[in-house]
Amino acid sequence: MDRDPYAEVRVGPNRVAVLKDGYQAFPAMLAAIAGAKSTICFETYILKDDETGLHFLEALMARARAGVEVLLMYDYWGSQMSDITLSAVRASGIKVHLFRPWRYAGSFARTFSKVRRRNHRKTLIVDGVIGFTGGLNISNDYAALVDGGRGWRDTHVRITGPDAGLLERLFLKTWDKHRGPAIDGPRFRRPQNAGCEKLRVVGNDFALDRKGIRRAYEDAFSRAKSRIFVTNAYFLPPAKMIRALIAAARRGVRVGVILAATTDVKLVLFAARGLYPKLIKNQIEVYEWTAPSVLHAKTAVIDGTWGTIGSSNLDPLSLRQNLEVNAIIIEPAFGASLEKLFAEDLQSCTRITMDHVREAGFVDRVLSWFAFRLRHWL
Repeated sequence: MDRDPYAEVRVGPNRVAVLKDGYQAFPAMLAAIAGAKSTICFETYILKDDETGLHFLEALMARARAGVEVLLMYDYWGSQMSDITLSAVRASGIKVHLFRPWRYAGSFARTFSKVRRRNHRKTLIVDGVIGFTGGLNISNDYAALVDGGRGWRDTHVRITGPDAGLLERLFLKTWDKHRGPAIDGPRFRRPQNAGCEKLRVVGNDFALDRKGIRRAYEDAFSRAKSRIFVTNAYFLPPAKMIRALIAAARRGVRVGVILAATTDVKLVLFAARGLYPKLIKNQIEVYEWTAPSVLHAKTAVIDGTWGTIGSSNLDPLSLRQNLEVNAIIIEPAFGASLEKLFAEDLQSCTRITMDHVREAGFVDRVLSWFAFRLRHWL
């Protein structure tokens, strides 16, 4: 099913499309899979064998049977797949890597350290020239209402062109480092391009470069001159990032954040609300998404030029522990599309004021206080 993207712009030698919700993203992803000629790399945190998941798996299996090299990596902790489904997937020829299944690692501390660090990335790369990333997992939660899903609000990006290879290289590095099955190496030998300075792919890892996404945000916030708009489902930024947002607001930058009012992780929601008084008192506009759907997007746009779409939340799990990936694009037309999307999303939000904070019930205030003090562990 062909559905036009929310926006599509030229960024150097690439075409970059903003895809709103599963309504636009899933058909685009399935079309890319169906057109694969040589390779598919698919990585996700959540993969369920519900109707949506089976639709994707059937598409991948069809290409594997046609001789395409299909690599599938999904997080063992986040996903739900039956043994029957997994056996069928492997029998089709798909090479599967379950990321970090639970195993006792010799001590409780070492086991806990491994279990809590997950692969939260969502990427799809076809033939090294079409790449997707963003916040969408593969389950009915993210499928559109008209497609039988729950219609969660999320955003993905599609990169068509040589810089899709940045996502593929990151995927293959992770596949190799975490000992995925052997691959057909010659298929992945791509021409090396100089890359486009307007487009970056920033991935968090478990090693020294795990702060890449955090630094990119903090640098962009510190350079902002007129406006910062952030949409983030799980919002518990580190102190330095909060200071950067407050400093921007104090120098006259309009700072607006759209956050979830309902979520699948209630403790994070209460902890985030513990930040509201500080943000509001420092002239940061706080909005809660109050539409019937769940907000799951992770995007930001600064001065209408710097924009990012990715898997990373602004919370300790994403910024310190998990594997994440964000596409950062510096292009006014792309930034304009994200600003337009932010403005439209505001129509489904309630602006939070100090009156709202004061009117919260006693139990909610206690939960916020308690959860906020646990924020480094959430």
